[in-house]
Amino acid sequence: MTNMMRAWEVRDPGPIDESPLALVERPVPVPRRGEVLVRVRACGVCRTDLHLAEGDLQPRHREVVPGHEVVGEVVELGEDADRFQIGDRAGIAWLRHTCGACRWCRSGRENLCTQSRYTGWDADGGYAEFAVVPEAFAYRIPVSFADEQAAPLLCAGIIGYRSLLRARLPAGGRLGLFGFGASAHLTAQLAIAQGAQVHVLTRGEAARELATQLGAASVGGPFDPAPVPLDSAIIFAPAGELVPLALGSLGPGGTLALAGIHMSDIPALNYQRHLFSERTLCSVTSNTRRDGEEFLVLANRLDIQVTTTPVPFDQADVALRDLSAGRVRGAAVLTLTG
Repeated sequence: MTNMMRAWEVRDPGPIDESPLALVERPVPVPRRGEVLVRVRACGVCRTDLHLAEGDLQPRHREVVPGHEVVGEVVELGEDADRFQIGDRAGIAWLRHTCGACRWCRSGRENLCTQSRYTGWDADGGYAEFAVVPEAFAYRIPVSFADEQAAPLLCAGIIGYRSLLRARLPAGGRLGLFGFGASAHLTAQLAIAQGAQVHVLTRGEAARELATQLGAASVGGPFDPAPVPLDSAIIFAPAGELVPLALGSLGPGGTLALAGIHMSDIPALNYQRHLFSERTLCSVTSNTRRDGEEFLVLANRLDIQVTTTPVPFDQADVALRDLSAGRVRGAAVLTLTG
C-alpha cells in the first residue's frame, strides 16, 4: 500500500466560488488503538461540507479534510480493533466519538454529548483516498446498496430519519418537506412507505421532478403555501426565512423540525399565527448510533432508492459549487477508483 494519498483540505474558508479547498498529497493516516483504516471508494457531498468550506462552520483544526458519508474497504486494523476484518466494507458517518459517561450518553441521547466529535470537522474525513475511524462508530453497510448509493445513507439518510422522528408525524399524516435534496428525497420515501401524504416545496425543476417521481402528493416552489394543513414539516434548506412559512402551514398540534446544522437568521414570529394551537418548533442535532443502525435496516427493508449524481474525486470543488447553486439531482457522490 502506498504511503501517500490525495486529499482535499479546507485551506482558506470562504465563498465556494473563491476555491477554499485545495487538492494536496498527504501521508496515509495510521489507525490508532480501536481504529480502522478505510480505503475510500465513495464519499457523499453534504451541505455541511459546503458550510465548512465557506466558513459558516469554523473548521476545528487547520486544513481539515471534509467528508462524512464514506464507504470503503477496511485495509488496516489498529491495536485491539476486532469488529471488522481486512477486506470488510465499512461506512464512516458524521458522529465519531462520544464520552459514554455523561447524562446524555447514559440516557440514550449521545447526540447531545458535550464531548462529541465529528468526521470531517474535528477529524479528517472522506474527501481523501484513505480515512480512519474508531471502529465503534463505523457502520456495516447492507449488501443491497452499491458504494455510490450507500454513501448518502450515512448522513443524508440518517439525519433525515432523525428529523422524521423529531417531526412526530402521525400515522397516515400530512408531511411537508421544505427543500428536496440528498436528505429529503430519502426521507420522503420513508414517510410514503409509512402511509404518509408528502407535500414538497423546493427550488429547482430537477428537484421538483424527482419529488413527483417518488410519489409526492404535491410539489411547489419554496415559498408557496402548502396546499393542505400539515401535521408535520421538516425544513432541509438552510434558509431561516422559511420557518414562519412552514409554521404557518401547520395545522393545530403540528410539529416543525429544522434538519440543518446551520441556518440563516429566522425572522420574528407572530405568536398567534405561527405558534398558537400547540404548534411545536424543534431542532435536530446530529444523531445517535442507534438512529444510524435503525435507518440502515429500514432503508434495506423498504428498498429505498438513492438518486445520485456521481462526481470524479478530483472535481470535489465543482461538486460543492453545484450543490450551492442547486444543480445537484439527489445526492452528489465523489467516486474513487483504482
